[in-house]
Amino acid sequence: MNDFFFDSAAGWRQLIEGIGVGVLVADPATRRFVFANPAMCRMLGYNLDELVGLSVADIHPPADLPRVIAEFEAQSRGEKLTVADLPCLRKDGTVFFADISTTGKTVGEVPCVIGVFTDVTGRHRAQAAALEGESRLRALSDNLPGGLVYQIDTGPDGATRRFTHVSAGVEVLHRVTVAEALQDPMKIYGQLVPEDLAAVAEAERQAISDLRPFHAEVRVRLPDGSLRWRLFASAPRRIPGGSLIWDGIELDITARKQIEVELLEKARLEDQLRQAQKLESIGRLAGGVAHDFNNMLGVILGHVELALEEVRPGNPLRPDLEQIRPDLEEIRSAAQRSAELTRQLLAFARKQTILPRRLCLNEVVGRIHGLLARLIGEDVRLEFRPGEPLWPVSMDPTQLEQVLTNLVVNARDAIAGHGKIVVSTGNRTVDDAFRALHPEAVAGDFACLEVTDDGSGMDPATMARIFEPFFTTKVLGKGTGLGLATVYGVVQQNRGFILVESAPGRGTTFSIHLPRDAAGRDRPPAPGAPLPPEPGRETILLVEDEPSVLHLTARILTRQGYRVLEAGTPQEALCLAREAPGELHLLITDVVMPEMNGRQLARSVLSLHPGARCLFMSGYTADVVAHQGVLEEGVAFLQKPFSSHALLDKVRQTLEG
Repeated sequence: MNDFFFDSAAGWRQLIEGIGVGVLVADPATRRFVFANPAMCRMLGYNLDELVGLSVADIHPPADLPRVIAEFEAQSRGEKLTVADLPCLRKDGTVFFADISTTGKTVGEVPCVIGVFTDVTGRHRAQAAALEGESRLRALSDNLPGGLVYQIDTGPDGATRRFTHVSAGVEVLHRVTVAEALQDPMKIYGQLVPEDLAAVAEAERQAISDLRPFHAEVRVRLPDGSLRWRLFASAPRRIPGGSLIWDGIELDITARKQIEVELLEKARLEDQLRQAQKLESIGRLAGGVAHDFNNMLGVILGHVELALEEVRPGNPLRPDLEQIRPDLEEIRSAAQRSAELTRQLLAFARKQTILPRRLCLNEVVGRIHGLLARLIGEDVRLEFRPGEPLWPVSMDPTQLEQVLTNLVVNARDAIAGHGKIVVSTGNRTVDDAFRALHPEAVAGDFACLEVTDDGSGMDPATMARIFEPFFTTKVLGKGTGLGLATVYGVVQQNRGFILVESAPGRGTTFSIHLPRDAAGRDRPPAPGAPLPPEPGRETILLVEDEPSVLHLTARILTRQGYRVLEAGTPQEALCLAREAPGELHLLITDVVMPEMNGRQLARSVLSLHPGARCLFMSGYTADVVAHQGVLEEGVAFLQKPFSSHALLDKVRQTLEG
């Protein structure tokens, strides 16, 4: 049990073992002692092993136990109490009297009751013995390491203030001599931080009303400019003549305060880690759901498009089909909206495929500024404040437009009536000083995109959840809760980070930090509008483990004139590749399949047909043909769900190289 205190507050041990007053720590649940410093052991006449395990009933006379137990319960609830002249039993049965200052504390995660014992038996002896005890107390206080014992006379009205005793510790704690402190109390009081001095004055005022002791943790500014934390424990008493006397002790608790700050910072970082882990878990789930959902959406879209193609001149069934055309259009529209939702889920999960290129934030923002202004309406003014010169970044421009659009729309929704949104850019170098204020930041050079609104703002509880998918503060039907989740996923995928500042009624600022591209190379821009599909004559090996997707895709390709070999598994595909009577022109394969993935299958097929080309398709890439969603050079990829036109156009592009 001796490790109870050591493990919970190791930084205190050396200080408390050297202190000249008794310190006793008890478990509030059992009322048994778990630690005592050497002074306490000497006071009670026990060694440490004997004292640990005893209870309050073992060191107080039976007549005083009800009072002691009642006060112990109050202390275990966190109340700070000081009891004067309480009888205590030594090991040999003799009685001494002590002033005991106690409080309930939680050290780490362990609750305890801490008592500071001062032997005041001399008060109960004759005058000569009392004088001798006072002399010993002075000697003890002067040799108290790291502590200051003092006595203050504030006069009958409590207004005047002078030190009647100051121990030698004043020279260590306040950098002034005993004589200077006795001559001018402001040598000490003047070092208190003004805010804390006011708090001490208020605590003293309350203590005077009922002569109760008080404790105060305050900051002092030493002559060299350093800031230190101190614990004041003081008790007022009236003496003959009416003067108010304060007996007190001051201890340096800077080390303990530093530990508390470190523990709070650790707790904050652990909370951030739990939040990041939660978002990562949700992202994995979202990616898996989107992958399967994309397959189903692809089937729906494909069959609707095939049905719509039948509504053409010359078809004898056209009059009947025209009647259901609106229904087919509604189905296609709903499927396309669902596909957009899955695309946002993939963006959050960082599993969508991107093609980064070197770009300038100012150029992208300037290009879509007009579109954004029309999007948010006339009641909200949109301002663009470009920073110059701006570092380039490597990013898919479509992703950047997506991030900016989501942030601006989110800002607009936070504004009731008229308001203003400011989009600004600039450079920022994140160093250790910046990370001390924002631990979530990453060191390095970043181009920064900020979106600021003067809307309703957010409270801390809302800010803690804004990047969760499907979390929204909007009314039902007014938002999906995927806008900021998408922003989070895109920024994470591009190795950036986000800072958010907000308060209720004071608006919100989102700061997107994207890594500087110091040595990047430009990539060709994304393809423009797709060309009209051309009739096909080539032979295509189609591999897809979802039967409905397989048959629909084969039907679309066959209608276009291609010869299609269908395979539901990689092994079946290899058999068809070996038995193919002529040339195999194109392999279209899903990326994620049982037995082997699409990249492995492509290697095997190309070994049999070296001239064949390969087109990968998937709901997400799973890093088989892309690294963290970034498409590798020279890889042809088709994102599910796709339209028949997109499929035919991509097939033609791949076949023609």
